[in-house]
Amino acid sequence: MPYLSGSGRNRTVVPWRFETWALTLIGLVPAALYFWYGAHDQLGADPVNVFERWLGLWAVRFLVLTLCITPLRVMTGYNLLRYRRTFGLLTFWYACMHVAVYVGLDQRFDMPVLWRDMTRRPFLMIGFCTFCLLVPLALTSGAWAIRRLGRRWQTLHRLVYVVAVLASVHFLMAFKTYTPTSVGYAAALCGLVLWRGWHALWRVRKRGRQDGAR
Repeated sequence: MPYLSGSGRNRTVVPWRFETWALTLIGLVPAALYFWYGAHDQLGADPVNVFERWLGLWAVRFLVLTLCITPLRVMTGYNLLRYRRTFGLLTFWYACMHVAVYVGLDQRFDMPVLWRDMTRRPFLMIGFCTFCLLVPLALTSGAWAIRRLGRRWQTLHRLVYVVAVLASVHFLMAFKTYTPTSVGYAAALCGLVLWRGWHALWRVRKRGRQDGAR
């Protein structure tokens, strides 16, 4: 269990190192489970498509969890920022697996077909752009990158909100019809992005009022 530092609205969860690894392993359980289902022919008539979609769904779920951490801290004071990197990397790993299944199992590395899909199917273009934006975020997720990039690190990692919007569009377009699942997760992602924009504007106005009072 994590221990708490501070009190009231300033509580901060400080994890033990093994908890981060445990959280990562738990987060990868759904992928392992669906791989096992696929290996034992328990994913229905179109197992590759089911596997691919479920990996994409879990990528979206972990992206939602990543974006929920700041609102949770602001509204409740419960600080889980130390876990945000883990959720962000799980988002990336599930996105990698999602892409790998599409390229390797669905299209069997047929490059002409892949090129045609990437240039003619809008939802795949958006999905590819989303994945490309995730790559630099994952590569610069460590403490060394924060030290090296300084303030530029925060600027770079604001791309996560662009990723969220693109992911919501890709997720909606991937379904032939709108479903509660696709609409719900897309709305959650867009809602979190809007909240972040509102909160940033509120902070600017609050700082302006404080400066005026001085």
